[in-house]
Amino acid sequence: MGWAARLSGRWADGAIGAATTAATLGPLLVSGPKAWWIVALGVLASAPVYWRRRAPMAVALLVGGAMTVMVFWEKPFLPFGPLVAVYTIADVSPAWKRLAAIPAIAATVGVSLALPGEDSETFRLIGTAFVAAYALGTSARANRSRTAELAERVRRREQEHIAAVAEERARIARDMHDIITHAVGLMVVQAETGPVVMRSDAPRAEAVFDAIADTGRGALTELRGLLTALRASAVPAAEDLGPAQPRLDGLASLAERSGLDVVMTVEGERRRTPGSIEAAVYRIVQEALTNVRKHAGVGTVRLRLRWTSEELLVEIADEGGGPRRGGSGYGLIGMRERAAACGGTLSAGPGQDGGFMVRAVFPLE
Repeated sequence: MGWAARLSGRWADGAIGAATTAATLGPLLVSGPKAWWIVALGVLASAPVYWRRRAPMAVALLVGGAMTVMVFWEKPFLPFGPLVAVYTIADVSPAWKRLAAIPAIAATVGVSLALPGEDSETFRLIGTAFVAAYALGTSARANRSRTAELAERVRRREQEHIAAVAEERARIARDMHDIITHAVGLMVVQAETGPVVMRSDAPRAEAVFDAIADTGRGALTELRGLLTALRASAVPAAEDLGPAQPRLDGLASLAERSGLDVVMTVEGERRRTPGSIEAAVYRIVQEALTNVRKHAGVGTVRLRLRWTSEELLVEIADEGGGPRRGGSGYGLIGMRERAAACGGTLSAGPGQDGGFMVRAVFPLE
């Protein structure tokens, strides 16, 4: 709590203490001079409510005891000090103290009314006043708890929104890495091949340069979709991402554009697959093909998709030497993150027949 809030609370406590004291002593002094000890009892039965929030039970005991003694000689209009103390107990005290205070309050009020011989009407009036004070304190505590709960919900929603934005931007960053790495790597390979082919096979050279242009245009289209998502003020839904969310149907085209001899096999009956898993599979295959072209030194790759009733298995295998040492490793890290984000797993290492294999498994609900 800041100093301004503490100062405001002290001013409010002081005002309540002064008002309670005035309401208690006013009727006593108006009717004529009173003995000093009666005035002192009136002060003890009201002024201590200034400290009621610091020690609600002690203050209630003090003002209640002073009021019980005072009523043998002077009867105030209402026991304002004890009423404020009871309200505070119901408002700020822990549950066990609130429950323990109920019989103590009832006993003290009963004694202060029974010993002076008050009538049933006074019993009803004072009893109703104390019940109302306790109920108002309980209501104030419930309202404060409800306000705090609503504030906590708002805070959690803001945190969830921030986390969702961060997750979405991380996904976009991975997509940009995959798009740029794949497209630029492919364009470099094709550009290096172009001059060699041009001297021996002009038609084929023309096809190579056309492939470079197609690869560049495809990369620009995907990057444009990602940048549009980045500019959006809200986190886009998966189904609204458009070209930034590739699908399994694009794997054949991806393999064809990779510059590699990709042997693709599909086993099992294709099942309905969430868009997030389709995008993850596409990007994993894209990154794996890029790594083969950059590091493996071979032209043939085996791409296998196997559908079962519970999962989708994806394998990309080559017969090369695997990734070179000294690489950044961001590609494999990104692939594992993509698989984990969809509840799947990814492993990468030597294949059964040599070479290098990337294997990802995604659960299907």
